[in-house]
Amino acid sequence: SKLFVFDNLGQKEVEEASAGEIIKFAGFDDIEIGDTLITNENAGANAAVPLTPIAVEQPTVRMTIGVNKSPLAGREGKFLTSRMIRDRLMKELDKNVALNVEETESADRYMVSGRGQLHLTVLIETMRREGFELEVGPPSVIYKENEETGNVEEPWESVEVRVPEEYSGSVIDLFNTRKGELQDMGLEDGMSVVKYLVPTRGMLGLRSSMLTATRGTAIIDSVFDSYKPRIQGDISARDKGSLLAFSDGTITTFGMEGAQDRGKLMANAGDDVYKGMIVGIHQRPGDLEVNVCKTKALTNMRSANKGITTGIVTPIEMSLDACVEYIAADELLEVTPTKFRMSKNPEMAGKKKGKK
Repeated sequence: SKLFVFDNLGQKEVEEASAGEIIKFAGFDDIEIGDTLITNENAGANAAVPLTPIAVEQPTVRMTIGVNKSPLAGREGKFLTSRMIRDRLMKELDKNVALNVEETESADRYMVSGRGQLHLTVLIETMRREGFELEVGPPSVIYKENEETGNVEEPWESVEVRVPEEYSGSVIDLFNTRKGELQDMGLEDGMSVVKYLVPTRGMLGLRSSMLTATRGTAIIDSVFDSYKPRIQGDISARDKGSLLAFSDGTITTFGMEGAQDRGKLMANAGDDVYKGMIVGIHQRPGDLEVNVCKTKALTNMRSANKGITTGIVTPIEMSLDACVEYIAADELLEVTPTKFRMSKNPEMAGKKKGKK
């Protein structure tokens, strides 16, 4: 075994250390976070009392992370195979104690659980920057059964929102649609402070909606509160469908002009797309296929308004957090070192067709 103390920006090996020093040591097996090491000299007569072990919070949200199987896979990433993804996730478990990784029925997909959506998106962003290509499923909460009552319980979060007073009504409306319970409300330094207890199910996708409703002025803090009996029914999340690419190809400005009348686009001209890929947000409930790869017919006909164009509306830029919040239960997120692409889950589409 070895003992080290920190010396300026480095470290040095020593024989002993005194109380109050920050140390590093090597040579011990089966040491976990929260354990207390005490001396065994004189049968432990002079040993300190062990500290109470730290209780690591249990995961509340889970997502699937697996091999990217889209038609555009393998163009950018360096790490593509299931073995590379598995090794990276297992390595993360050594330092990320609140993370949990499980095998699934599929050999190229893993169930990753963590303390909230942000915890998991930080891991995905880190892997993306390292050169991984991933296929990410939508987040879902982890239910558990109460041993005493036998009831199914779900996680709840304590949320505090600071927002200008004129937007407090919009914040309360959003929380109420997500089955939230008002705990406190008041004014502090000219800002409205709203405190709610909200099911974690209701928190999925809430941040982007709240920032939109408050013009980006909301300051949101949330922390896990407890497990409570599950609320019956679904919690409304997304009220609009998606615009889907009609076929494989490259997006054209002519195709975008026709598609932008159906909703807000997320893709730019020149981007490669494939059939079933999400290229925008539909203005109505339900999904709609649009031909964003449509090219203008070349003819000898001329018209007075030929040179007049409607203009292209600037597409929405979707971050990783926004994409994870957007995808529904039947959709997937493709993560590459430079791009985020969303699409319909082919497996779910096959099940729906089978039901019909």
